[in-house]
Amino acid sequence: MRKIVLAMAAGMSLTVSAAIAEDLKIALIHGRTGALEAYAKQTETGLRMGFEYGTKGTMEVDGRKIVIVTKDDQSKPDLAKTALQEAYEDDKVALAIGTTSSAAALAMLPVAEEEKKILIVEPAVADSITGDKWNRYIFRTARNSSQDAISNAISIGKPGTYIATLAQDYAFGRDGVAAFKEALAKTGATLVSEEYAPVATTDFTAVGQRLFDALKDKPGRKIIWIVWAGAGNPFKLQDMDPKRYGIELSTGGNILPVLAAYKALPGMEGATYYYYDIPKNPVNDWLVAEHQKRFNAPPDFFTAGGFAAAMSVVAAVQKAKSLDTEKLIAAMEGMEFDTPKGKMIFRKEDHQALQSMYGFKVNADTSTPWAQLVLTKEIKIDDMQVPIRNKR
Repeated sequence: MRKIVLAMAAGMSLTVSAAIAEDLKIALIHGRTGALEAYAKQTETGLRMGFEYGTKGTMEVDGRKIVIVTKDDQSKPDLAKTALQEAYEDDKVALAIGTTSSAAALAMLPVAEEEKKILIVEPAVADSITGDKWNRYIFRTARNSSQDAISNAISIGKPGTYIATLAQDYAFGRDGVAAFKEALAKTGATLVSEEYAPVATTDFTAVGQRLFDALKDKPGRKIIWIVWAGAGNPFKLQDMDPKRYGIELSTGGNILPVLAAYKALPGMEGATYYYYDIPKNPVNDWLVAEHQKRFNAPPDFFTAGGFAAAMSVVAAVQKAKSLDTEKLIAAMEGMEFDTPKGKMIFRKEDHQALQSMYGFKVNADTSTPWAQLVLTKEIKIDDMQVPIRNKR
């Protein structure tokens, strides 16, 4: 009898150990401190809410408890690389999500390949992440620079329009302008100048004057298109009175605190990844209502992104019925999943999430501290021929 009891106890111990081993451990690596901390905090909030929604509040997927391990890379490439290695090797995570900075994300890609573990990139945008630096372990729920660029080109690019660009001088800015330039060529508009400024620029006087000089004598509509992230306020160009030359400013969407600056630009056109009042679907309805209830504010740009990343994980594990990397990859390639933006699809060729974008016009006459983005056109997946840029 004693032997039977001991055998049963041993069996129960193995069962408990197996259950613990089957926890779904996920690393979230993000720039929780540093220039992009606002983005990172939104990503984490969205991720946790996405898991809550996707699991109907159980925080379990296919019988596995979700365990989130967070790591702050301060948006520094060396720290991001180390954090991902620690997550895979020491924390034994099944997969990782991150990071905020494109430069930091690029440093992480080889680690995922070496460790043969999945990295879902959110919210870094640089095209090269799913382009020439890509490997088969990389998936991205965030939009890429081409999706930003194509949607903005569709929104403002027309024959007889002359455009100059202002961007930050690093991967995010340069990839963004390269993709915009390529997309704009198909619209009939003319790109006349490109300006790149250091990431921490606060004085835009000199660069603004060069942009004005490039455009002021052109006929027709004249626009400066801005692609910027983090600190600095390139909309200070408005203080230099571009209207005296008939020059308009344009840019993509951004987080709500930045949209406060858009109030000085009523009628400005562009395209955005997300604005809480635009998508109409049950997932976004839940996110907007719950976020307002919990935080007394609507969800923001990167909250939606974190939410989408969580939903992709839930869908992948449910489909694969496994945490094995190869089975997850097989499940995720071509996989459709719900997000606050509606359906996303992981493209098989480069694992980029194909998704809608939204053309907008700024409405500054609002009681909110930020300018409202009014939908002018949903730019659907089929409206954008997003290039496949990887070489593998």
